[in-house]
Amino acid sequence: MPKMKTRRAAAKRFSLTANGKFKRKRANLRHNLEKRTQVQKKRAGKQDYVSAADHKPVARMLPYA
Repeated sequence: MPKMKTRRAAAKRFSLTANGKFKRKRANLRHNLEKRTQVQKKRAGKQDYVSAADHKPVARMLPYA
């Protein structure tokens, strides 16, 4: 059986934690920041976890994570 290939785009966006969750960055921190409140910008700068509904597809993209 050949090795499975990792989706490189997903590998750059997600990382596996010790508890088996996938870490990701939040969106909306690139441009048009003057329209957003401080709370929105502060929240967007933090890490978040992949939702339970999306965990299986992300795990399939990263077979050796």
